[in-house]
Amino acid sequence: MAQPNTAWDHHPEPLTVTSAPVPEYGSGSLADLLPTLAAGLGVPGMTAAISELAPADRNCVFLIDGLGWEQLRAHPEDAPFMTSLLATSRGGTGRPLTAGYPATTATSLASVGTGLPPGVHGLPGYTVRNPDTGELMNQLRWQPWAPPGAWQPYPTVFQLAHKAGVHAAQVSSPTFESTPLTKVALSGGTFLGRLTGEDRMDLAAEQLAAGDRSLVYTYFAEVDGAGHRFGVDSDTWRGQLMYVDRLVQRLAEQLPPRSALYVTADHGMIDVPFDEEHRIDFDEDWELSAGVALLGGEGRARHVYAVPGAANDVLTCWREVLGEQFWVASRDEAIAAGWFGPKIDERVYSRIGDVVAAARDDVLLIASEREPKESAMVGNHGSMTPAEQLVPLLEVRS
Repeated sequence: MAQPNTAWDHHPEPLTVTSAPVPEYGSGSLADLLPTLAAGLGVPGMTAAISELAPADRNCVFLIDGLGWEQLRAHPEDAPFMTSLLATSRGGTGRPLTAGYPATTATSLASVGTGLPPGVHGLPGYTVRNPDTGELMNQLRWQPWAPPGAWQPYPTVFQLAHKAGVHAAQVSSPTFESTPLTKVALSGGTFLGRLTGEDRMDLAAEQLAAGDRSLVYTYFAEVDGAGHRFGVDSDTWRGQLMYVDRLVQRLAEQLPPRSALYVTADHGMIDVPFDEEHRIDFDEDWELSAGVALLGGEGRARHVYAVPGAANDVLTCWREVLGEQFWVASRDEAIAAGWFGPKIDERVYSRIGDVVAAARDDVLLIASEREPKESAMVGNHGSMTPAEQLVPLLEVRS
């Protein structure tokens, strides 16, 4: 297997598969966070992969959807409390984590909750082909439905912690309590639904104190929603950042003794201009669509499923058309380069596209007819650029 390249500023032309800055699986990715915390709690089978983190008896992970490392650093006046914690990131090194590929919510939440990289947990994109049906499956909305336990068969870290006697709890919107994504990624222990951010912070603090050993997860979605709709420097986005900054401070000020609070995110985001130079429309491009049976993924992280016998031709064409702006790989090349982690489960192999395309430049491959809502978003994410991949791991201890 090729050695992953983690040099963020290395951009050869034309782009080669191995030049993509692969996530830090096994030492500094989102998939390594909960196993590290659980190992410190004495949960069997867990490994402290993020060596910079010191154990704590009570651990809380607050995941802010869409708040990347670069976006947080760019807005200190809107997030003064979190900005004051930047030096604590990743155990006081002041460094970020990497999300994992693709940098998208369903993939990242599965990585967080299972402690496994995408190639193992099996949610390797926003939409991927279900090999059993041949249809595209949206893994965020779980449509069309597939049996959750077969799609993602591994236990979550919360389940393993609960089994080991750790008090495990998730505090989130009631909307998420019974979704298939929650079931496969974040279940285990107790789910507690609360509508307001303030109520979630207060209850998360209570749940931390409810056990001598605790593992608590809480979540805030609106930063991501504002970024998608209005952009990551809009007044609406800044307002959500200000609000969640106050929530972080509220929770930090209520931590019970012997606690560690970790504030992180599932991905960052970039704004992409609305013009033909930055938004390439698959639905209007006969070259890119030739030989393609299904277009999966999202605008900055595409899975391309070819008609039988056309995979090599599709790969050649996509490289010729997009190769200076996207890292374009065959399935086997992307796997060998470590994009989805150091190993791939057999059941996951065919969910990955025959061709995988990850954007390097500020461009999107939209599909205006088949994906009208996604194609209209201002803020986007999914690829391996720093703006999308790097996420904070801010720390507060009591």
